[in-house]
Amino acid sequence: MDKEILLQKCLERAVEEEEIAGGCILVNREGQEICYLESGWANREERRPISRNTIYHLFSMSKPITAAAVMILLEEGVIDLYEPVSRYVPSFGRQSVMEGDEIVPVQKQMIIKDLLSMTSGLTYPGQLNRAELETGNVYAKLEEEMKSGGVFTTKRFADEIGGCVLAFQPGESWQYGVSADILGAVVEAASGIRFGEFLEKRLFGPLGMEDTGFFLPYEKRERLATVYESVQEQKLKPYEQDHLGIRISACPNPFESGGAGLLSTADDYFRFADMLLNGGKNGDIRILEEETVRFFTGCGLDSKRQESFSQWFGLDGHTYGNLMRILTDRKLAGILGSAGEYGWDGWLGTYFVNDPVRKITLIFMTQKKDFGTSNLTRKIKNIVFS
Repeated sequence: MDKEILLQKCLERAVEEEEIAGGCILVNREGQEICYLESGWANREERRPISRNTIYHLFSMSKPITAAAVMILLEEGVIDLYEPVSRYVPSFGRQSVMEGDEIVPVQKQMIIKDLLSMTSGLTYPGQLNRAELETGNVYAKLEEEMKSGGVFTTKRFADEIGGCVLAFQPGESWQYGVSADILGAVVEAASGIRFGEFLEKRLFGPLGMEDTGFFLPYEKRERLATVYESVQEQKLKPYEQDHLGIRISACPNPFESGGAGLLSTADDYFRFADMLLNGGKNGDIRILEEETVRFFTGCGLDSKRQESFSQWFGLDGHTYGNLMRILTDRKLAGILGSAGEYGWDGWLGTYFVNDPVRKITLIFMTQKKDFGTSNLTRKIKNIVFS
Protein backbone atom coordinates (compact mmCIF):
# COMPACT_ATOMS: atom_id res chain seq x y z
CA MET A 1 0.00 0.00 0.00
CA ASP A 2 1.16 3.55 -0.69
CA LYS A 3 3.07 4.95 2.31
CA GLU A 4 1.22 8.24 2.20
CA ILE A 5 -2.07 6.39 2.60
CA LEU A 6 -0.63 4.35 5.48
CA LEU A 7 0.64 7.47 7.23
CA GLN A 8 -2.70 9.26 6.85
CA LYS A 9 -4.58 6.24 8.22
CA CYS A 10 -2.16 5.97 11.14
CA LEU A 11 -2.64 9.64 12.00
CA GLU A 12 -6.42 9.55 11.61
CA ARG A 13 -6.71 6.41 13.74
CA ALA A 14 -4.76 8.11 16.54
CA VAL A 15 -7.16 11.06 16.42
CA GLU A 16 -10.28 8.88 16.30
CA GLU A 17 -9.08 6.83 19.27
CA GLU A 18 -8.20 10.04 21.19
CA GLU A 19 -4.58 9.09 21.43
CA ILE A 20 -3.92 12.66 20.26
CA ALA A 21 -6.15 15.62 19.46
CA GLY A 22 -4.33 16.30 16.21
CA GLY A 23 -0.97 16.43 14.52
CA CYS A 24 0.99 16.62 11.30
CA ILE A 25 3.69 14.68 9.46
CA LEU A 26 6.26 16.17 7.09
CA VAL A 27 8.59 13.94 5.05
CA ASN A 28 11.31 15.24 2.74
CA ARG A 29 13.84 13.31 0.66
CA GLU A 30 16.85 14.77 -1.14
CA GLY A 31 15.42 18.26 -0.89
CA GLN A 32 12.00 17.30 -2.27
CA GLU A 33 8.85 17.11 -0.21
CA ILE A 34 7.45 13.59 -0.24
CA CYS A 35 4.35 14.39 1.74
CA TYR A 36 2.75 16.72 4.24
CA LEU A 37 -0.20 15.20 6.14
CA GLU A 38 -2.41 16.47 8.93
CA SER A 39 -5.40 15.28 10.93
CA GLY A 40 -7.44 16.41 13.90
CA TRP A 41 -7.58 19.57 15.92
CA ALA A 42 -5.26 22.30 17.07
CA ASN A 43 -8.06 23.14 19.50
CA ARG A 44 -10.93 20.65 19.82
CA GLU A 45 -13.10 22.91 21.95
CA GLU A 46 -12.99 25.71 19.34
CA ARG A 47 -13.13 23.22 16.43
CA ARG A 48 -9.94 24.75 15.07
CA PRO A 49 -8.20 22.18 12.87
CA ILE A 50 -4.51 21.45 12.55
CA SER A 51 -3.10 23.41 9.62
CA ARG A 52 0.27 23.80 7.99
CA ASN A 53 0.96 27.02 9.93
CA THR A 54 -0.01 25.60 13.34
CA ILE A 55 2.60 26.47 15.97
CA TYR A 56 3.77 23.90 18.53
CA HIS A 57 5.74 23.93 21.76
CA LEU A 58 8.97 22.07 20.97
CA PHE A 59 10.09 21.41 24.55
CA SER A 60 13.18 19.17 24.28
CA MET A 61 13.30 19.44 20.49
CA SER A 62 14.74 22.86 21.35
CA LYS A 63 17.95 21.12 22.41
CA PRO A 64 19.43 20.44 18.94
CA ILE A 65 18.96 24.13 18.09
CA THR A 66 20.84 25.09 21.26
CA ALA A 67 23.62 22.68 20.32
CA ALA A 68 23.78 24.29 16.87
CA ALA A 69 24.32 27.68 18.52
CA VAL A 70 27.23 26.19 20.45
CA MET A 71 28.66 24.76 17.21
CA ILE A 72 28.62 28.24 15.64
CA LEU A 73 30.70 29.62 18.51
CA LEU A 74 32.95 26.56 18.39
CA GLU A 75 33.88 26.90 14.73
CA GLU A 76 34.42 30.64 15.09
CA GLY A 77 36.93 30.11 17.89
CA VAL A 78 34.82 31.90 20.51
CA ILE A 79 34.53 28.89 22.83
CA ASP A 80 36.41 25.64 23.42
CA LEU A 81 34.50 22.56 24.55
CA TYR A 82 37.15 21.82 27.17
CA GLU A 83 36.75 25.20 28.85
CA PRO A 84 35.21 25.07 32.34
CA VAL A 85 31.58 26.15 32.47
CA SER A 86 32.61 28.46 35.31
CA ARG A 87 34.35 30.73 32.82
CA TYR A 88 30.88 31.73 31.61
CA VAL A 89 28.77 30.97 34.70
CA PRO A 90 30.96 31.69 37.78
CA SER A 91 28.74 29.80 40.26
CA PHE A 92 29.86 26.57 38.55
CA GLY A 93 33.32 27.11 40.02
CA ARG A 94 32.14 26.14 43.50
CA GLN A 95 30.26 22.90 42.87
CA SER A 96 29.78 19.85 45.05
CA VAL A 97 28.63 16.31 44.32
CA MET A 98 26.83 13.44 46.05
CA GLU A 99 29.04 10.52 47.03
CA GLY A 100 27.03 8.04 49.04
CA ASP A 101 25.53 9.95 51.94
CA GLU A 102 28.14 12.69 51.76
CA ILE A 103 28.41 15.92 49.83
CA VAL A 104 31.98 16.56 48.66
CA PRO A 105 33.69 19.08 46.34
CA VAL A 106 33.95 18.08 42.68
CA GLN A 107 37.26 16.49 41.68
CA LYS A 108 37.39 18.49 38.46
CA GLN A 109 35.36 21.33 37.04
CA MET A 110 32.51 20.69 34.64
CA ILE A 111 33.40 21.53 31.02
CA ILE A 112 31.20 22.61 28.11
CA LYS A 113 31.58 19.19 26.51
CA ASP A 114 29.92 17.66 29.59
CA LEU A 115 26.86 19.82 28.94
CA LEU A 116 26.61 18.74 25.29
CA SER A 117 26.81 15.06 26.18
CA MET A 118 24.64 15.18 29.34
CA THR A 119 27.58 13.85 31.36
CA SER A 120 27.60 16.96 33.56
CA GLY A 121 25.94 15.52 36.66
CA LEU A 122 23.07 17.99 36.31
CA THR A 123 19.52 16.61 36.58
CA TYR A 124 15.91 17.57 36.08
CA PRO A 125 13.62 17.96 39.12
CA GLY A 126 12.71 14.73 40.88
CA GLN A 127 12.60 12.89 44.20
CA LEU A 128 15.33 10.28 43.74
CA ASN A 129 18.23 12.19 45.28
CA ARG A 130 19.40 15.51 46.64
CA ALA A 131 20.53 16.72 43.21
CA GLU A 132 17.00 16.31 41.82
CA LEU A 133 15.44 17.91 44.89
CA GLU A 134 17.71 20.97 44.77
CA THR A 135 17.09 21.35 41.03
CA GLY A 136 13.37 21.21 41.77
CA ASN A 137 13.80 24.03 44.28
CA VAL A 138 15.32 26.24 41.58
CA TYR A 139 12.36 25.54 39.30
CA ALA A 140 9.99 26.32 42.17
CA LYS A 141 11.66 29.75 42.54
CA LEU A 142 11.43 30.29 38.80
CA GLU A 143 7.75 29.40 38.66
CA GLU A 144 6.96 31.62 41.65
CA GLU A 145 8.64 34.55 39.89
CA MET A 146 6.65 33.79 36.75
CA LYS A 147 3.41 34.02 38.72
CA SER A 148 4.39 37.24 40.50
CA GLY A 149 5.71 39.01 37.41
CA GLY A 150 9.33 38.83 38.50
CA VAL A 151 12.33 38.63 36.20
CA PHE A 152 14.04 35.24 36.29
CA THR A 153 16.45 35.30 33.36
CA THR A 154 18.43 32.58 31.61
CA LYS A 155 21.55 33.83 33.38
CA ARG A 156 19.91 33.80 36.80
CA PHE A 157 18.63 30.27 36.23
CA ALA A 158 22.16 29.11 35.41
CA ASP A 159 23.57 30.94 38.44
CA GLU A 160 21.07 29.19 40.69
CA ILE A 161 21.70 25.75 39.16
CA GLY A 162 25.41 26.24 39.74
CA GLY A 163 24.66 26.12 43.46
CA CYS A 164 22.92 22.73 43.26
CA VAL A 165 24.71 19.54 44.23
CA LEU A 166 25.51 17.24 41.29
CA ALA A 167 24.28 13.67 40.93
CA PHE A 168 27.79 12.46 40.02
CA GLN A 169 31.26 13.75 39.27
CA PRO A 170 31.35 15.67 35.97
CA GLY A 171 32.12 13.32 33.09
CA GLU A 172 31.64 10.13 35.09
CA SER A 173 28.15 9.05 34.00
CA TRP A 174 25.13 10.11 31.91
CA GLN A 175 21.84 11.64 33.03
CA TYR A 176 19.24 13.71 31.21
CA GLY A 177 18.91 17.11 32.81
CA VAL A 178 19.22 20.89 32.53
CA SER A 179 22.54 20.90 30.67
CA ALA A 180 21.02 22.52 27.56
CA ASP A 181 19.59 25.36 29.66
CA ILE A 182 23.07 26.07 31.01
CA LEU A 183 24.39 26.07 27.45
CA GLY A 184 21.91 28.85 26.68
CA ALA A 185 23.56 30.93 29.41
CA VAL A 186 27.01 30.01 28.05
CA VAL A 187 26.00 31.25 24.59
CA GLU A 188 24.77 34.49 26.14
CA ALA A 189 27.99 35.07 28.06
CA ALA A 190 30.26 34.09 25.15
CA SER A 191 28.39 36.10 22.50
CA GLY A 192 27.54 39.12 24.64
CA ILE A 193 23.90 39.11 23.57
CA ARG A 194 20.68 37.55 24.87
CA PHE A 195 20.27 33.88 23.90
CA GLY A 196 17.07 34.46 21.95
CA GLU A 197 18.71 37.33 20.09
CA PHE A 198 21.65 35.13 19.14
CA LEU A 199 19.35 32.42 17.78
CA GLU A 200 17.37 34.95 15.77
CA LYS A 201 20.49 36.58 14.35
CA ARG A 202 22.50 33.44 13.55
CA LEU A 203 19.87 30.74 12.90
CA PHE A 204 16.22 31.76 12.63
CA GLY A 205 16.68 34.88 10.52
CA PRO A 206 19.11 33.40 7.96
CA LEU A 207 17.06 30.18 7.69
CA GLY A 208 13.74 32.00 7.28
CA MET A 209 12.30 30.45 10.46
CA GLU A 210 9.77 33.25 10.89
CA ASP A 211 7.54 31.40 13.37
CA THR A 212 10.24 30.11 15.72
CA GLY A 213 11.12 31.74 19.03
CA PHE A 214 10.69 31.69 22.79
CA PHE A 215 7.26 33.34 22.76
CA LEU A 216 4.48 34.22 20.36
CA PRO A 217 3.39 37.78 19.62
CA TYR A 218 -0.28 38.36 20.25
CA GLU A 219 -1.23 38.16 16.55
CA LYS A 220 0.19 34.62 16.26
CA ARG A 221 -1.35 33.08 19.37
CA GLU A 222 -4.49 31.91 17.58
CA ARG A 223 -2.20 29.57 15.62
CA LEU A 224 -0.87 27.87 18.77
CA ALA A 225 -1.87 24.22 19.20
CA THR A 226 -3.55 23.49 22.51
CA VAL A 227 -1.78 21.00 24.77
CA TYR A 228 -3.87 17.98 25.83
CA GLU A 229 -3.58 15.25 28.43
CA SER A 230 -5.32 11.90 28.86
CA VAL A 231 -7.67 11.62 31.82
CA GLN A 232 -10.18 8.93 32.81
CA GLU A 233 -10.94 6.35 30.12
CA GLN A 234 -8.18 7.90 27.97
CA LYS A 235 -10.32 10.93 27.14
CA LEU A 236 -8.45 14.10 26.25
CA LYS A 237 -8.75 17.42 28.02
CA PRO A 238 -6.73 20.64 27.71
CA TYR A 239 -3.56 20.79 29.81
CA GLU A 240 -3.05 24.35 31.05
CA GLN A 241 -0.15 24.18 33.52
CA ASP A 242 3.26 25.70 32.92
CA HIS A 243 6.09 23.16 32.92
CA LEU A 244 9.85 23.47 33.51
CA GLY A 245 9.53 27.24 33.54
CA ILE A 246 7.83 27.27 30.12
CA ARG A 247 4.61 29.25 29.71
CA ILE A 248 2.03 27.00 28.05
CA SER A 249 0.30 30.22 26.95
CA ALA A 250 3.44 31.12 24.91
CA CYS A 251 3.49 34.60 26.47
CA PRO A 252 6.86 36.40 26.84
CA ASN A 253 9.20 34.87 29.41
CA PRO A 254 12.57 36.25 30.59
CA PHE A 255 13.78 32.65 30.99
CA GLU A 256 14.82 31.53 27.50
CA SER A 257 15.20 27.81 28.03
CA GLY A 258 17.73 26.19 25.72
CA GLY A 259 16.42 22.82 26.81
CA ALA A 260 12.69 23.29 26.34
CA GLY A 261 11.58 26.83 25.54
CA LEU A 262 11.16 27.18 21.78
CA LEU A 263 8.00 27.20 19.69
CA SER A 264 7.95 26.41 15.98
CA THR A 265 6.06 25.01 13.00
CA ALA A 266 6.75 21.84 11.05
CA ASP A 267 8.06 23.86 8.10
CA ASP A 268 10.32 26.05 10.25
CA TYR A 269 11.86 23.06 11.99
CA PHE A 270 12.35 21.40 8.63
CA ARG A 271 14.47 24.38 7.54
CA PHE A 272 16.76 23.77 10.50
CA ALA A 273 16.90 19.99 9.94
CA ASP A 274 17.47 20.42 6.21
CA MET A 275 20.38 22.76 6.89
CA LEU A 276 22.06 19.98 8.88
CA LEU A 277 21.31 17.33 6.26
CA ASN A 278 22.82 19.60 3.60
CA GLY A 279 26.10 19.94 5.46
CA GLY A 280 25.35 23.29 7.11
CA LYS A 281 23.76 25.08 4.15
CA ASN A 282 20.23 26.10 3.26
CA GLY A 283 20.27 27.22 -0.34
CA ASP A 284 23.04 29.81 -0.63
CA ILE A 285 23.05 30.47 3.12
CA ARG A 286 25.78 28.72 5.09
CA ILE A 287 25.15 28.40 8.83
CA LEU A 288 27.82 25.84 9.75
CA GLU A 289 30.84 24.43 7.96
CA GLU A 290 30.46 20.91 6.63
CA GLU A 291 33.12 19.47 8.94
CA THR A 292 31.41 21.08 11.94
CA VAL A 293 28.13 19.39 10.97
CA ARG A 294 29.89 16.02 10.75
CA PHE A 295 31.22 16.56 14.27
CA PHE A 296 27.85 17.86 15.52
CA THR A 297 25.87 14.88 14.23
CA GLY A 298 28.43 12.12 14.68
CA CYS A 299 29.52 12.18 18.33
CA GLY A 300 28.59 9.60 20.97
CA LEU A 301 29.31 8.13 24.39
CA ASP A 302 32.07 5.76 25.43
CA SER A 303 31.17 2.41 27.01
CA LYS A 304 31.19 3.74 30.57
CA ARG A 305 28.73 6.57 29.91
CA GLN A 306 26.77 4.50 27.38
CA GLU A 307 25.73 2.07 30.11
CA SER A 308 23.63 4.76 31.80
CA PHE A 309 22.15 6.04 28.53
CA SER A 310 21.20 2.52 27.44
CA GLN A 311 18.61 2.39 30.22
CA TRP A 312 16.45 4.87 28.22
CA PHE A 313 13.42 2.91 26.98
CA GLY A 314 13.11 2.67 23.22
CA LEU A 315 16.62 3.80 22.31
CA ASP A 316 18.30 0.42 22.00
CA GLY A 317 21.09 0.62 19.44
CA HIS A 318 21.50 4.37 19.90
CA THR A 319 24.08 6.59 21.53
CA TYR A 320 23.90 10.25 22.60
CA GLY A 321 25.99 13.26 21.67
CA ASN A 322 25.57 17.02 21.22
CA LEU A 323 22.03 16.89 22.64
CA MET A 324 20.78 14.32 20.12
CA ARG A 325 20.33 10.55 19.75
CA ILE A 326 22.38 8.79 17.06
CA LEU A 327 21.54 5.32 15.73
CA THR A 328 24.75 3.26 15.81
CA ASP A 329 23.65 -0.39 15.74
CA ARG A 330 20.59 -1.37 13.71
CA LYS A 331 20.80 -4.93 15.05
CA LEU A 332 19.93 -3.71 18.54
CA ALA A 333 17.33 -1.12 17.54
CA GLY A 334 13.60 -1.72 17.90
CA ILE A 335 12.71 0.74 15.15
CA LEU A 336 13.53 0.95 11.46
CA GLY A 337 16.28 3.36 10.44
CA SER A 338 19.80 3.83 9.13
CA ALA A 339 23.10 3.77 10.98
CA GLY A 340 24.15 7.38 11.50
CA GLU A 341 20.66 8.88 11.60
CA TYR A 342 20.14 11.47 14.34
CA GLY A 343 17.49 13.65 15.93
CA TRP A 344 15.50 14.20 19.11
CA ASP A 345 11.96 14.60 20.43
CA GLY A 346 9.97 16.77 22.83
CA TRP A 347 7.90 16.21 25.97
CA LEU A 348 4.65 16.99 24.13
CA GLY A 349 5.30 14.62 21.22
CA THR A 350 7.27 16.64 18.68
CA TYR A 351 9.87 14.49 16.90
CA PHE A 352 12.47 14.81 14.18
CA VAL A 353 15.00 12.53 12.52
CA ASN A 354 17.56 13.12 9.78
CA ASP A 355 18.86 10.12 7.81
CA PRO A 356 22.08 11.11 5.99
CA VAL A 357 22.21 7.74 4.20
CA ARG A 358 18.84 8.01 2.46
CA LYS A 359 18.70 11.82 2.69
CA ILE A 360 15.35 11.68 4.50
CA THR A 361 13.97 14.12 7.06
CA LEU A 362 10.88 13.17 9.08
CA ILE A 363 9.09 15.64 11.32
CA PHE A 364 6.05 14.77 13.43
CA MET A 365 4.22 17.41 15.45
CA THR A 366 1.56 16.96 18.12
CA GLN A 367 0.87 18.35 21.62
CA LYS A 368 0.13 15.89 24.40
CA LYS A 369 1.51 15.76 27.92
CA ASP A 370 4.23 13.14 28.52
CA PHE A 371 4.04 11.88 24.92
CA GLY A 372 7.72 12.04 23.92
CA THR A 373 8.66 9.32 21.44
CA SER A 374 5.43 7.37 21.67
CA ASN A 375 4.11 4.16 20.14
CA LEU A 376 2.47 6.38 17.53
CA THR A 377 5.78 8.07 16.75
CA ARG A 378 7.49 4.72 16.17
CA LYS A 379 4.63 3.52 13.96
CA ILE A 380 4.98 6.64 11.81
CA LYS A 381 8.75 6.26 11.57
CA ASN A 382 8.49 2.58 10.68
CA ILE A 383 6.15 3.38 7.80
CA VAL A 384 8.48 6.06 6.45
CA PHE A 385 11.67 4.00 6.81
CA SER A 386 10.32 0.62 5.67
